[in-house]
Amino acid sequence: MKKLLCLTMALFLALAALPAFAEDGDLLSRIQQKGEIIIATEGAWAPWTYHDENDTLVGFDVEVAQAIAAKLGVTATFVETEWDGIFAGLDAQRYDIAANGVEITDERSEKYDFSTPYGYIRTALVVRGDNDTITSFEDLNGKKTANSIASTYMLLAESYGATAVGVDTLDQTIQMVLSGRADATLNAEVSVYDYLSVHPDANIKIVALTEEASQVALPVRKGEDSATLLAAINQAIEELADEGELTRISEKYFGKDITQK
Repeated sequence: MKKLLCLTMALFLALAALPAFAEDGDLLSRIQQKGEIIIATEGAWAPWTYHDENDTLVGFDVEVAQAIAAKLGVTATFVETEWDGIFAGLDAQRYDIAANGVEITDERSEKYDFSTPYGYIRTALVVRGDNDTITSFEDLNGKKTANSIASTYMLLAESYGATAVGVDTLDQTIQMVLSGRADATLNAEVSVYDYLSVHPDANIKIVALTEEASQVALPVRKGEDSATLLAAINQAIEELADEGELTRISEKYFGKDITQK
């Protein structure tokens, strides 16, 4: 009887462990079980991710992420947050991925795995129209810039000796430059052109561009838990590129194809 009781207890414990494992699985399995993928984005950086006149979240990254989610057979659920909260949220597992014009850097690659790049952009150095003291990135030494906290643009400005002031949106960075509270700002070339198309009279100018284009991709947490999700995302990106869908979305929001090198 004692032996039978022990066997029964061992079987009970073994069976109790099975449902949790089967239900959980890896990250892709959990996403597909829920039927949604949670995506972090700013919602305030046109034309990447922003609100239209009907207050609907739209943008290049939004549509790309939605198309990828459709390939995975799930719904894209966006959570809007400030830039510096995106990676903290990924770390805390509040989000599955981020879609926000995230550029691949060596520092980020130490902590996150990145999808196949789906965008290539150069960084523009922007100053006020009457500023003739800054004509190159080297001229940023000792100057003040305004940029999103912990963004590649802030880090690039600091690498040239600038003091970077953290703000939340592109509009705010431009206003800092226009008011003289910042000498310059750095941002994606296409985002600056988009801003100028909406504000053609803005007293700003681009004085320099990085020579090499940065790669834009979707970050996921490192580890085996995310491996199958990353593989599925990469397959989706490849299919969307082959179908011409990435090009279509890019031309819709940027007026040109930024999905090619």
